[in-house]
Amino acid sequence: MKKILLLLLFINISCAQDDTSINEPKDEIYDLELIHPTKNIPWSIEFIDEKTIIYTEKRGNIFIVGENNVSEVTGLPAIYERGQGGLMDIELHPNFKENNLIFLSYASGNRESGGNTAISSTELQDNKLVNLKLLYKGEENTTRGQHFGSRIQIDNDGYLYFTIGDRGNRDVNPQDLKKDGGKVYRINIDGSIPNDNPFIDSDGVKKAIYSYGHRNPQGIFLHPETGKIWINEHGPRGGDEINIINAGKNYGWPKITYGINYIGTTITKDKALPGLEQPLYYWVPSIAPSSFEYIWSERYVGWNESLLVGSLKYMYLERLELKDGKVTYREKIAKNVGRVRDVKISPEGLIHIAVENKGIFRLNPKNE
Repeated sequence: MKKILLLLLFINISCAQDDTSINEPKDEIYDLELIHPTKNIPWSIEFIDEKTIIYTEKRGNIFIVGENNVSEVTGLPAIYERGQGGLMDIELHPNFKENNLIFLSYASGNRESGGNTAISSTELQDNKLVNLKLLYKGEENTTRGQHFGSRIQIDNDGYLYFTIGDRGNRDVNPQDLKKDGGKVYRINIDGSIPNDNPFIDSDGVKKAIYSYGHRNPQGIFLHPETGKIWINEHGPRGGDEINIINAGKNYGWPKITYGINYIGTTITKDKALPGLEQPLYYWVPSIAPSSFEYIWSERYVGWNESLLVGSLKYMYLERLELKDGKVTYREKIAKNVGRVRDVKISPEGLIHIAVENKGIFRLNPKNE
């Protein structure tokens, strides 16, 4: 009897790690439309205007998709495709219509010595990238193929944030401010370091670091009301996280985690320690979150102010509702659509998703 009671207690503790179960859709308030097919991996999508999408493919290509045509962009930097690395995020400058400036994150290196995540700016002119400028390159190249990150977000003050994962070296990189990896970074758009970055006056550290103790952040957005940077990041087996990023804070990986090793062994017994940030939310089991978006659009009835997260593992788009800073409801969107790599809302408020080996889909509201 004592063994049974102990087992029940363990089960209750384990289940308490995530007591917000995923729900099937109440009503499908949208029709899913494939607007651009591809057999490759579309990693990131952005909108030049309502009817024109620019997107990256992991293998090292950029395409512009209009209403009736598709054009390939030339002049890309050399892309190091290995494991999870390749051509990743694309971000348009807020004044893109005036300056044609875009930002790219990609793996940079070679097969022999390995590589790391790089951030560059460039101008788009007549479907060609010109004036390419390397803004930041993670040091400590490695041939490991995991955890490159990497997402880019410009905030309301014009600072550029980006992420680099721990690059498979969890016991060193995330907690070492002298090394790249396992960090969120903040730079100026010209690549210089803001003079109020949290570690600007610390000797020997990476001055671009804004926060640390991250595993592999692959989702990011700027909250339209608070102006804060939100990220989601892959955990190990369990323990995917949502974090609101604050300057100089340590988000704990791998000192604390709600996950375990993929083979089932313990990483650490600690889920909280003094001085280490707790996530706003964590998933157990993992969903493998790949992208992140805040719904500001009112075109989907009842969805405004929800969060959208692409799931690689379960092949759906997940919608989360929050109340008082806590996730209170989870729902499957576009169930079984495939590995959702990116989610973005168009200028006119329509949700688009990029799905690996399938293409770009649009969620058309049924009430329209």
